[in-house]
Amino acid sequence: MIYLTRRETFAAAHRLFKDGLDDKENFELFGKCSNPNWHGHNYILEVMVSGTPDPATGFVIDLKKLKEIIQEHVISKVDHKNLNLDTDFMQGVIPTSENIVVAIWNQLKDNIPSGNLYSVKLYETENNYFEYRGE
Repeated sequence: MIYLTRRETFAAAHRLFKDGLDDKENFELFGKCSNPNWHGHNYILEVMVSGTPDPATGFVIDLKKLKEIIQEHVISKVDHKNLNLDTDFMQGVIPTSENIVVAIWNQLKDNIPSGNLYSVKLYETENNYFEYRGE
Protein backbone atom coordinates (compact mmCIF):
# COMPACT_ATOMS: atom_id res chain seq x y z
CA MET A 1 0.00 0.00 0.00
CA ILE A 2 1.28 3.45 -0.96
CA TYR A 3 0.33 6.60 0.96
CA LEU A 4 0.85 9.95 -0.73
CA THR A 5 0.17 13.39 0.63
CA ARG A 6 -0.58 16.72 -1.02
CA ARG A 7 0.04 19.82 1.10
CA GLU A 8 -1.83 23.10 0.56
CA THR A 9 -2.12 26.30 2.58
CA PHE A 10 -4.87 28.82 3.08
CA ALA A 11 -5.66 31.80 5.27
CA ALA A 12 -9.13 32.20 6.72
CA ALA A 13 -11.03 34.03 9.43
CA HIS A 14 -13.66 32.62 11.73
CA ARG A 15 -15.41 33.08 15.03
CA LEU A 16 -16.37 30.36 17.44
CA PHE A 17 -19.77 31.15 18.86
CA LYS A 18 -23.03 29.43 19.58
CA ASP A 19 -26.30 31.02 18.52
CA GLY A 20 -28.53 31.78 21.47
CA LEU A 21 -25.64 32.71 23.75
CA ASP A 22 -24.58 36.29 24.36
CA ASP A 23 -21.01 37.51 23.88
CA LYS A 24 -20.11 36.92 27.54
CA GLU A 25 -21.39 33.33 27.49
CA ASN A 26 -19.62 32.65 24.19
CA PHE A 27 -16.38 34.07 25.61
CA GLU A 28 -16.71 31.77 28.64
CA LEU A 29 -17.19 28.80 26.31
CA PHE A 30 -14.72 29.61 23.51
CA GLY A 31 -12.35 32.21 24.99
CA LYS A 32 -10.59 34.63 22.67
CA CYS A 33 -11.66 32.53 19.66
CA SER A 34 -15.12 34.04 20.19
CA ASN A 35 -13.97 37.60 19.42
CA PRO A 36 -16.97 39.34 17.79
CA ASN A 37 -14.58 40.93 15.28
CA TRP A 38 -13.28 37.52 14.14
CA HIS A 39 -9.74 36.14 14.14
CA GLY A 40 -7.79 34.14 11.61
CA HIS A 41 -5.23 31.45 10.96
CA ASN A 42 -2.75 30.50 8.29
CA TYR A 43 -3.80 26.88 7.92
CA ILE A 44 -1.82 24.00 6.46
CA LEU A 45 -3.90 21.25 4.90
CA GLU A 46 -2.57 17.77 4.15
CA VAL A 47 -4.65 15.36 2.10
CA MET A 48 -3.45 11.74 2.09
CA VAL A 49 -4.55 9.20 -0.51
CA SER A 50 -3.75 5.50 -0.27
CA GLY A 51 -3.75 2.80 -2.89
CA THR A 52 -1.84 0.59 -5.26
CA PRO A 53 -0.08 2.19 -8.21
CA ASP A 54 -1.79 1.77 -11.57
CA PRO A 55 0.46 -0.54 -13.64
CA ALA A 56 0.02 1.66 -16.71
CA THR A 57 1.02 4.96 -15.07
CA GLY A 58 2.76 4.05 -11.83
CA PHE A 59 0.46 6.53 -10.03
CA VAL A 60 -1.91 5.91 -7.15
CA ILE A 61 -3.37 9.26 -8.22
CA ASP A 62 -1.89 11.90 -10.47
CA LEU A 63 -0.67 14.60 -8.05
CA LYS A 64 -1.56 17.32 -10.55
CA LYS A 65 -5.15 16.03 -10.57
CA LEU A 66 -5.20 15.80 -6.76
CA LYS A 67 -4.03 19.42 -6.54
CA GLU A 68 -6.82 20.50 -8.91
CA ILE A 69 -9.43 18.61 -6.86
CA ILE A 70 -8.28 20.17 -3.58
CA GLN A 71 -8.19 23.63 -5.17
CA GLU A 72 -11.67 23.31 -6.66
CA HIS A 73 -13.48 21.70 -3.73
CA VAL A 74 -11.68 23.27 -0.77
CA ILE A 75 -9.07 26.01 -1.26
CA SER A 76 -11.19 28.16 -3.60
CA LYS A 77 -13.95 28.11 -0.97
CA VAL A 78 -11.83 28.89 2.11
CA ASP A 79 -8.74 30.88 1.15
CA HIS A 80 -9.01 34.49 2.32
CA LYS A 81 -12.62 33.87 3.32
CA ASN A 82 -14.64 34.10 6.50
CA LEU A 83 -15.53 30.49 7.28
CA ASN A 84 -18.70 31.51 9.15
CA LEU A 85 -20.05 33.72 6.37
CA ASP A 86 -18.42 32.86 3.03
CA THR A 87 -17.94 29.09 2.98
CA ASP A 88 -20.95 27.10 1.81
CA PHE A 89 -19.89 23.83 3.41
CA MET A 90 -19.43 25.46 6.83
CA GLN A 91 -22.88 27.09 7.02
CA GLY A 92 -24.61 26.28 10.31
CA VAL A 93 -21.49 24.63 11.75
CA ILE A 94 -19.35 26.05 14.55
CA PRO A 95 -16.02 26.36 12.69
CA THR A 96 -13.77 24.61 15.20
CA SER A 97 -10.81 22.92 13.57
CA GLU A 98 -12.42 19.59 14.41
CA ASN A 99 -15.50 20.54 12.40
CA ILE A 100 -13.46 22.10 9.59
CA VAL A 101 -11.36 18.96 9.03
CA VAL A 102 -14.50 16.77 8.87
CA ALA A 103 -16.16 19.23 6.47
CA ILE A 104 -13.08 19.20 4.21
CA TRP A 105 -13.12 15.38 4.20
CA ASN A 106 -16.75 15.50 3.11
CA GLN A 107 -15.87 17.90 0.28
CA LEU A 108 -13.20 15.51 -1.01
CA LYS A 109 -14.45 11.98 -0.29
CA ASP A 110 -16.53 11.55 -3.44
CA ASN A 111 -14.13 13.42 -5.71
CA ILE A 112 -10.99 11.26 -5.55
CA PRO A 113 -10.91 9.39 -8.90
CA SER A 114 -8.28 6.79 -7.97
CA GLY A 115 -6.89 5.48 -4.73
CA ASN A 116 -8.76 6.07 -1.51
CA LEU A 117 -9.00 9.20 0.59
CA TYR A 118 -7.08 8.06 3.67
CA SER A 119 -6.84 11.14 5.87
CA VAL A 120 -7.22 14.89 6.03
CA LYS A 121 -4.94 16.74 8.41
CA LEU A 122 -5.40 20.42 9.26
CA TYR A 123 -2.73 22.45 11.04
CA GLU A 124 -4.29 25.42 12.81
CA THR A 125 -1.03 26.54 14.44
CA GLU A 126 2.47 25.13 14.61
CA ASN A 127 1.43 23.37 17.82
CA ASN A 128 -2.09 22.18 16.99
CA TYR A 129 -3.29 19.92 14.22
CA PHE A 130 -6.42 17.87 13.64
CA GLU A 131 -6.68 14.67 11.62
CA TYR A 132 -9.76 12.91 10.28
CA ARG A 133 -9.87 9.48 8.62
CA GLY A 134 -13.58 9.14 7.95
CA GLU A 135 -16.11 7.23 9.95
